[in-house]
Amino acid sequence: MSAPSPAQADTPRSTGFLLLFALANAGGVIGYLPLLSILLPARIDAIAGDARLDLFTITVIAGAAAASLSNIAFGWLSDRSGGRRRWVAFGLALTAAAYAAVALATTPVAIVLAIVAFQIAINALLAPFLAIMADEIPDSQKGVAGGLLAFAAPVASAFSAMLVLSPFTDTTRLLLIPAAAALCVLPMLRTKPRLLAIQTVEKTLSPPRELAIAWGSRLLIQISGAVLSLYSFYYFQSLGTRPDLAARVAQVLTIAYVLALPIAVLSGRVSDRIGRRKPFLLAAAFTAALGLTGMAATRDFGMAALCFGLFQIGSAVFLALHSAFATQLLPNPQHRGRDLGLLNLTNTLPSLLGPLLAWTLATPQDFGAVMLVLAALAICGGLVILFIRED
Repeated sequence: MSAPSPAQADTPRSTGFLLLFALANAGGVIGYLPLLSILLPARIDAIAGDARLDLFTITVIAGAAAASLSNIAFGWLSDRSGGRRRWVAFGLALTAAAYAAVALATTPVAIVLAIVAFQIAINALLAPFLAIMADEIPDSQKGVAGGLLAFAAPVASAFSAMLVLSPFTDTTRLLLIPAAAALCVLPMLRTKPRLLAIQTVEKTLSPPRELAIAWGSRLLIQISGAVLSLYSFYYFQSLGTRPDLAARVAQVLTIAYVLALPIAVLSGRVSDRIGRRKPFLLAAAFTAALGLTGMAATRDFGMAALCFGLFQIGSAVFLALHSAFATQLLPNPQHRGRDLGLLNLTNTLPSLLGPLLAWTLATPQDFGAVMLVLAALAICGGLVILFIRED
């Protein structure tokens, strides 16, 4: 791979690079979303039957613990050794091997161990990849780049729907996932690294306090995202059993993610133009909370799908712009991978906290109480962001 070349912080990256970066991010999301949102719940349902929620919760908690530690570790390793693209390629190879382990798992212990291995592998890919955004994309483009990250969810969800509707066996479906992820990630790996000039970045360093507040805000929003990502199948199942439930849930996810994409990109572009992130983040958090409240109140599948779409729009805009905002707040350019690994705890800790919350408040027939709690957390997440100073 080519050696990185320095660039001034205000030198924009080409549209082609931004699109390849978004495509690679889609590959990373394809690497985990179909498994965790659709295939794993169905597989655990077959393994555990009536005890599915217990086994599912144990599995995702163990996986989230492994993801939390491995993301920090691989981010730190990519800081120390450089060449983040090499680490992404290594993670891609590990992910393919981990999917083979998941495909072979047929007992509760085996599926837990396989998901732990999978989380280590996928975070070996994701940790150095996300640091590339901080390394190579200037602040003037981070909003639109963050918005383009929302492209990943509809692509991954559409791929999930295709897998569910396909005549393939579960084993074939599992092996197709890393292949599709590789097709998306490899084109970006062939681009030449072009680092932002450190001396330019250092003029705008933010104190760790700002990043800590951003960390707390994202954590509160991501708890609701974790619950709905992991338990969306069971939430819609609680509204009434349908023979084609997996396919219908996949379709709902796909439509919701597609609707969120243009809004996230447009919000990112406008926030770049005006140089403000907080108004968009606050509005997005309140939109997500409104959708969650609606999901708690309804027992109708169609209305629940509509409210899920509203939640997804708010969540997608918030997370996309927060990614842009957070990379501007990193306190030390020499430790971006490690610091983004710590920030990534806001993605993995909710996978620990969310299942505990769902296990405590939800039943297979009723998710109303947990949705109301998630709505309150989303509102708090939006309000917390107001305490960050924005130049």
